[in-house]
Amino acid sequence: MAALIPRYTLQAAKKQTTCTAVVALQTNHYSSEPRIIKHPTTASLQRGTGGRSSFNGLVCTVFGSSGFVGRYVCNRLGKIGTQLILPYRCDMYRCLPLKLCGDLGQVLFHPFHLRDEDSIRKCIKYSNVVINLIGRNWETKNFTYHEVHVEGARRLARLCKEANVEHFIHVSALNVDNKESYVLEDGSQFLRTKLEGECAVREEFPEATIIRPSDIWGQEDRFLRVYSGIMRHHLRTLPIWKKGEATEKQPVAVYDVAGGITAIAKDPKNTAGKTYQFVGPKRYKFSELLDWFNRIRMHNPADYGYQRIDLKYAPFFKLKITLNEFLSPAYPLGYVQWDLLEREAISDKVSKELPTLEDLGIALTTMESRMHWELKPWRRDPQYMESVGEFDPVPDPPTVAVY
Repeated sequence: MAALIPRYTLQAAKKQTTCTAVVALQTNHYSSEPRIIKHPTTASLQRGTGGRSSFNGLVCTVFGSSGFVGRYVCNRLGKIGTQLILPYRCDMYRCLPLKLCGDLGQVLFHPFHLRDEDSIRKCIKYSNVVINLIGRNWETKNFTYHEVHVEGARRLARLCKEANVEHFIHVSALNVDNKESYVLEDGSQFLRTKLEGECAVREEFPEATIIRPSDIWGQEDRFLRVYSGIMRHHLRTLPIWKKGEATEKQPVAVYDVAGGITAIAKDPKNTAGKTYQFVGPKRYKFSELLDWFNRIRMHNPADYGYQRIDLKYAPFFKLKITLNEFLSPAYPLGYVQWDLLEREAISDKVSKELPTLEDLGIALTTMESRMHWELKPWRRDPQYMESVGEFDPVPDPPTVAVY
């Protein structure tokens, strides 16, 4: 061990030595300050220049790695030489593409169940960072909102504390402190349980870092795909609460979310115990966003009969949503269900007291720079090859002042 550690780190390590254990120090590739290794072994020392074929000293377990955000997070972590342990509950073949996120032998898989504590302990046994991305946008007969967002989050935080995990990162949601109701009498149960989950994590793991993202857009998301799909529309109309004119949104790119989570995982010293808000760089009226999406998809939406209407004047659309939840409870068609209608009516509230992605040094991606590419698969008549200048360029949506 002494031959592997530089002389100046050995001198610093002697100051950290106790009668029961020796604390080793290692220089971080991304910081000039040395990082304390609580359990020094040969395997815990950094190797390489910091790329995908290196090892940066982080062993990270990512719960929910097979989800939308999880795939981007695993790629970012593997790109900087993180050893990944990816628990999975689904079919193993759905997770196998994540093998390419890291070098040979750096991405490991292990089956687990959210109610099986022994399987969770095996997944976090050797990790110094654990990320919880598990969440449900709708309830099923096997898992309710409370079981996933509260009980599951508490169980993960408690077991990580017992296993002496150094850093626990929990992903929640923006607007969890919203107390108003718009479409549903009791408000969004999704957001309510997310807030309860935050409190549960704080009780079990006070040093945990909590992330509150707004609506996340990107390829294979559940934001753009919802408003481009047929289930969210009804008879060439888009029913929405107050036509979307009373709601303001600040969507964030999945690339920025993954970059922010990676930055937090690399810097546990300055991020532990904090709550971050992950929001986009610009704020829009929800009605302007929806019209912009459809202008990109159709060029002239009026030719196809598109118009936004108030949700209260669409009784048949409400019946369709109820039937969609009843007939396909395990996987609502188009991801459309009542709790979604409630959440989309809530304006994003960004607190000035909480840090954001800019405080982590993330250069935010604007929707204007990516939206034409993201919505290309959903364009009307995608087989048509338009000529240069055949259609007028689609103007960007007006923005709202960020407060």
